[in-house]
Formats: sequence, C-alpha cells, structure tokens
Amino acid sequence: MILKTPAAPPATVILANGAFPVHPVPLARLREADLIVCCDGAAEKLVANGFEPGIIIGDLDSVSPELKDRYRKILVQDSNQETNDLTKAVNWCNAAGISEVAILGATGIREDHTLGNISLLADYSRRIDAVMLTDTGCFSVYDRSVTIASCPGQQVSLFSIDPKLSVTSSGLKYPLSNLTLNSWWRGTLNEAVGDRFTLNFNAGQVIVFLQF
Repeated sequence: MILKTPAAPPATVILANGAFPVHPVPLARLREADLIVCCDGAAEKLVANGFEPGIIIGDLDSVSPELKDRYRKILVQDSNQETNDLTKAVNWCNAAGISEVAILGATGIREDHTLGNISLLADYSRRIDAVMLTDTGCFSVYDRSVTIASCPGQQVSLFSIDPKLSVTSSGLKYPLSNLTLNSWWRGTLNEAVGDRFTLNFNAGQVIVFLQF
C-alpha cells in the first residue's frame, strides 16, 4: 500500500489540440512548465494565449506557415498514421528521458477524442508518469492498491479499461466492495469523506478522476 499525495508539478507539459485550458490549475501548470510540448495545431492556441512552445510535434498539417517558419528549429515532424499526435508527444518525451508529464488540452471539442485520450492515459502510464488535467479535475492512473490524498466532499470517479477488474474502497461516501468496473459508469459519482481514501485491487489499472 502506498500513500499518494500531491507532488511538485511536472516540469514538462504536453498540450493536446483539444479545448485550451481556462481553469486556474491547468493554466498554472502552463506558466510553471520548463518545457511545453505541443501536439501539432495546439501550437496555434498556445501562442495565441501568450505562451511559447518548446517542441511542436505531429504531421504538422494544422500548423500555419507563419508558425512553421517562426518555430522551424523546434518542429518534429512525425507522419505516422498508426497513432495520434498526443501519443507521438508522449513517445518523444519518453525517448528524451523525461519521466513525468502533465497532459493538458486532451478533452473538449470532440467527445470521441476525449474518450480516446483518457483511455490512452492507461497505456502511457506503463512508460511515463503522466497525469491529465482538464478544466474540472485531474485523471491519474494506478496499477496497485493505493491511498490517495483528498478532502471531504471532493468528487471521485473510477474507471478501468479491464472489464474484469474489481475494487474495494474505504474513505468514500459510497463504499465499494469488490465492485467490478465492467462498464465506465460503474465507479463514477462518488466522493471522499475525509482527507484520504483507499482503493484495493489485485491487478490491472484504475483511472481515478478527482474534481478540482
């Protein structure tokens, strides 16, 4: 069992080409980042909001000729059609020896992209420590039983890619007892009753959403 508490913000932020953040928490991550890796057209939104990209990666078909020229030294063209630009950015960070990232802009605009990106977080977590911040909360992935720092009344939802995974909880308003997360709604709309809660499961990965 491990206690998971908030850590220092990752120095690297990946900005996907979804809805640009407006909530103070993800915006603070952008301001504090040492490196911002933009997924293709996300560079346009980043620059329009007064930030500077460190790397722009993707097939680059959504980057204007002006920005391509302005940031030509930091362009990484990857035309692989077997994966998406967010995964290309994660792979680049992994190859660069970056161990932690915060992913922003991965939700909003299109629901299919949102669902796909959230599910990919479980895949990313096998090779890099990644969290996904939205304008309402944070998604994190755990591959072992865990105690998570929280606060009374904080909204909590659980998801699993593996339909056979079951989880038991303590510290949640609606206790879970070997609940099988065989559908994405099964572990949603719960809340913490104290300053931490515990999730017990034997194998697999649990995606945890904590509302800001």
